[in-house]
Parts: sequence; structure tokens; C-alpha cells
Amino acid sequence: MKKKVIAIIIALLVGAVGLFLWQTKVFAPKTAKEEVKQEEKSGPVRSELTGLETTADKAKRPITAVMVENSPEARPQSGLKDAGVVFEAVAEGGITRFVALYQEAQPDLIGPVRSIRPYFVEWAAGFDAGLAHVGGSELALNMVKSGDYVADLDQFKAPEGIFWRSEDRVAPHNMYTKMSGLDKYMTKLDKKKSNFQSWDRQALKSDTTESDLPDAQAIRLPVSTGIFEVSYHYDTASKTYQRFQGGEAHQDREKGQISPDVVIAIMVNQKLSADGNHMDIETTGTGKAYIFQNGKVQEGNWVKPNAQTNISFTDDQGNKIPLKSGQTWITAVDNSREVVWE
Repeated sequence: MKKKVIAIIIALLVGAVGLFLWQTKVFAPKTAKEEVKQEEKSGPVRSELTGLETTADKAKRPITAVMVENSPEARPQSGLKDAGVVFEAVAEGGITRFVALYQEAQPDLIGPVRSIRPYFVEWAAGFDAGLAHVGGSELALNMVKSGDYVADLDQFKAPEGIFWRSEDRVAPHNMYTKMSGLDKYMTKLDKKKSNFQSWDRQALKSDTTESDLPDAQAIRLPVSTGIFEVSYHYDTASKTYQRFQGGEAHQDREKGQISPDVVIAIMVNQKLSADGNHMDIETTGTGKAYIFQNGKVQEGNWVKPNAQTNISFTDDQGNKIPLKSGQTWITAVDNSREVVWE
């Protein structure tokens, strides 16, 4: 009887040791090599913003948007060439402005940063972004303060060191920021991720050409006039569209001429707002769109059901139009004007 009890105890001990070793193996933290192997097995990670291959950590980053000025005193800007997506529209007096969106890129200099308008807030809201700005119109400020649209990265409330004024330009055209600082601001606001419907980027490879689509080697977008009129010239070597403003190359001060992979013109209704000082630009609903990529143009539609839903692009049958991976510039053009290409 005593021997039988001892045998049972030994069996239980052996089983316990075996269970411990199994749990240790299963639940132990993965080594660096194991994590690399697992990432390799799952294939390349792509940015939800640009469709470009990136690291897993960068692909998880929330989207950060920055309001960037485009007056003559603000040129050349910094950080625009690093943006994944840029929206362009008229602010006041025919002067255009940009909201530039970032995910995997980490520029050390972005700006000059300026004030927000409601339509820029709604475009950024579609990406569930944080939005960096220096004040704004009354309606736009009320929108960001509500918390229903974007994480409010207002310069006036920012911790020290995130925004600064440069000495080589005069105010108000000299406010700058950097992505590492905005990351800290986002963390302070507990903005850890962005949930949005990304565009179909993988279905169209960078060297794809659609023979049945019209050629579009040169584009003119009459978003405004004079030094704010936009044109693009397709570069066959890089397969990008070189951007011009008022006939001059649009330069990023640190990185040269801005050359997006995809250019989109969205046709919208716009008018002077009720206060008589700002523009009222249509952002929700649907309208005509022209998608330029790989030297071709496809006519389709833009669709944005509400402020919080991302804008999308469809053909006349309602099918999503795939976009080439890379930087995308979207310009809002008034319906009374004509987009021209050749």
C-alpha cells in the first residue's frame, strides 16, 4: 500500500513538472528571431494610408493631420513631400491651404502651420485623425472641441516644444511643428490608433497601365487663379506627377519638387459662408471625381456619406477604384470650373 501511494505521488509530480515545462514553452515571450520569423511568414505590412510597405509598428500608428499654409510668404513649405495624403482647397481670398496626413513618415519639420476650416476638419475626420493647427474659424474650432471629429492638436493648448516660431520668416507665416512632438501630443490625448476605411491600394501595382483609359500627361486644376492655379506634368521615369503652382515647380524646402503618385480632383459646390468671411465647401454626399495615375485618367465619383466616414472613389457602377500605392494629392475644384488634361 505504501509503495502504491509513493508511485502515485511520483506520477503526480512528473505530470506537474511536464505541465509547467509545456506552459513555459507555450506562453514564454517570443524571442527577437521568433518575432522576425512570424512577421516574415505573415508577409509585408502595408500602411493603411499610403499602401506602401512599412514596419508593423509604423502601420499601427494613428493618422496625424497638419494644417499647412500656402500663401506666397509660406513657400516653400516643409514636410509636404513626406505626407501620405494631402487635401487642397481654397481658404479665403482665393488663397489655397492644405491638410497633410501622416502615418509612417516622421518628418522633423512641418509647416508653416495655420488655422483650420470646417471642410478640412471633415476630411481629416474621415481618417479618424489627430489634427494640428493654430486656431481656426469659429465653426471649425467648435467642431474640434466637440470631440466628434478629430483629436484636437491645437497649438494654443500644446505642451511646450511641440510648436515653435522660426526666425527666418515673419509671423504668422513661421509656425512649425515636428512629428515626434505631435506623437507626444497624441499620447497626451490618449489617441493611440485610427479606425477608418482605407483605400484599395494593392489591386493596382505601380507599373500598371490601363490601355483603354485616356492619357493624362499634363493636368490643369483650376482650384484658384494666378499663383494658386495648379498643374501637373507626368514624369515617365518616376511614374509620378510633378506638381506646379502658378507655372512654377512646387517645392518642399528640404526635399525638392512635390511629385505625388496619385492626383485626384473632386468637384464640389462652394460658396461664401454665412459670416461673409470664410468659404463653405461641400464635403459630404457625392460628386464627380477625376483620378490621375500612371499617366492615365479615370472619371468616377467621390463618395462621403458623413463627416466621420472616409472619402472613397467609385466608378459609375459603384465599384471602388483602386489607387496606386504612394502619395495622393486631392484637390477640391468648384463645379463651375473645368478640369483639363492632355
